Amino acid sequence: MSLDPVFLSRLQWAWVIGWHILLPAFTVGLASYIAVLEGLFFFTGNNIWFRISRFWTRIFSVAFAMGVVTGIIMPFQFGTNWSRFSDAAANVISPMLAYEDLMAFFLEATFLGVLLFGRGLVPRWAHFLAACMVAAGTLMSSFWILSANSWMQTPSGFVELDGRFFPENWMAIVFNPSFPYRLAHNVTAFYLTTGFVVLGVGAYLVQCDHAREEGRRIVLMALSLLAIFVPLQFLLGDLHGLNTREYQPAKLAAMEGRWDTASPAPLTLFAIPNQKEAHNDYNVDVPYLGSLILTHSLTGAVRGLKDWPADERPPVWPVFFAFRIMVGIAFIMLGVVMLGWFLRLRGGLFETRWFLRLCQWTAPAGFFAVLAGWTVTEVGRQPWTVYGMLRTADSVSPSLRGADVMGSLLLYMVVYLILYPVGVAVMAVMVRNGPARDEMPPPIAGQQSRPPIATVTESK
Repeated sequence: MSLDPVFLSRLQWAWVIGWHILLPAFTVGLASYIAVLEGLFFFTGNNIWFRISRFWTRIFSVAFAMGVVTGIIMPFQFGTNWSRFSDAAANVISPMLAYEDLMAFFLEATFLGVLLFGRGLVPRWAHFLAACMVAAGTLMSSFWILSANSWMQTPSGFVELDGRFFPENWMAIVFNPSFPYRLAHNVTAFYLTTGFVVLGVGAYLVQCDHAREEGRRIVLMALSLLAIFVPLQFLLGDLHGLNTREYQPAKLAAMEGRWDTASPAPLTLFAIPNQKEAHNDYNVDVPYLGSLILTHSLTGAVRGLKDWPADERPPVWPVFFAFRIMVGIAFIMLGVVMLGWFLRLRGGLFETRWFLRLCQWTAPAGFFAVLAGWTVTEVGRQPWTVYGMLRTADSVSPSLRGADVMGSLLLYMVVYLILYPVGVAVMAVMVRNGPARDEMPPPIAGQQSRPPIATVTESK
């Protein structure tokens, strides 16, 4: 059996980044949530915010550690599996990844130490500041990573010389055409992912005798956040779709399962894409709706995949279905939030046990949506690594052997399938224990009081 190094390298990258992205999808939003909790404790002095913050900070520390471990692996693959891509794009990509390390990772790591171990050693305002800096660090990390990825999707601000890309306008590189939309869409997705985890955990704690009051606060905060960000995500998704139509129309055609250019274009609710025959089987279409959604006009033209040569079309099947999974989960999220606020206004939110169970079941919904969206983004730009400029088949290392890639892939699979269950189990135990009821903040505005001199003398 022939082992294709290109396919296996793509599979290995998908495996590694697929597991890794679950952690930023959680920690980016959780860091901001912890900063809000620390602010509430600092300005109100109410110990309940302290207990909730300590509870989520412990969970954050485990998720952050897992994210560091899984994130370290990815840069090595640029040299081992994708050396020709690294050679061609290093002048553009490397500085942005360096900024991500220097400005974000170091910022997170430095203040995370204060957040985790500085309670009682620094004033409360300094602890609150550390929480804000950790949150800012996660957002800055997202900024640079998504800027680099967006440049690969919509490259700009460079010149090509001898097969290499050289910076010409850094503002055009960093703020490339798709970056603002991808940044807003992804960060909002991360907040939604965190919001539903927080909502599910809060719903669980409401039913526990030892953490009922904390659970009520957590649920109400989560529903308030989600009531803003779920509708906002629909708007951002629409804007991102318009940007994709302009700069990556082949990806949009794959998302919609559109083979022939149409004006007006229907919206395909369901189909079985047939890439070999270049058509769909078992279509379920809604006339005119495709043009209305994708062009904001009833008669707008939507390009079909047949406008591109067969070897420049993305794999339609995974993009088509991943997009529908993502949108379907978004509507489920909207329904849960609307139902929650309906029960809240009726005064029966915390007494409706089936809704609390629903919140627990939908807690991981954001992770599935993020994976589906990332599939649309990455598979949809194939067969390109740098869209329209560098093919994926031309990006792998020239001497790469399929057997070597398969061996390292199997090793990664074993490690990840051990790491993740252990990490999730540790966090599950923390959730089961809930916030510590007897835990009190350090006295004297966040500074430990010194023991009496007599006590020190007697101990000697």
